Amino acid sequence: MKSIRYISHNENETKKLAVQIASKLNIGDIIVLTGELGSGKTKFTEGFLTYFGLEDEISSPTFTIVNEYATPDFPIFHFDVYRLSDSSEFYEIGGEEYFENGVCLIEWGELISDALPSDFVHISFEKSDVDDNSRVLHITTYGSRFDDFFKDLIN
Repeated sequence: MKSIRYISHNENETKKLAVQIASKLNIGDIIVLTGELGSGKTKFTEGFLTYFGLEDEISSPTFTIVNEYATPDFPIFHFDVYRLSDSSEFYEIGGEEYFENGVCLIEWGELISDALPSDFVHISFEKSDVDDNSRVLHITTYGSRFDDFFKDLIN
């Protein structure tokens, strides 16, 4: 497990970081986003999808649990598991089958933590005490798959 702390001073910096992360992902990679409402998860997702040219297709999966976006290399599965009561509901929809078949972006992923594989990236978003536009992102990698993931990635 490796952790870094990243300060985003505005929405554009959050989106830029998301583009950098998206550029390094492959099938089977999982990004878990956590944080209170309005902390930057949606802006991160917008930046993430922009890297794949999907900025015009962004929609919240809140009521459908998962949205699928096609890219030339692999599908992206964007989950919002906020409305699930626990991980058993995630298993009921076959959620774990998505993990091996594309890149997964999971909002509110802490709610299904016991369903996550051993290798994933967790990004926790926190509103800054300094100003309304800044966010503190705590980025933690789990498992060995991402050991060198952030080498030369940030700043």
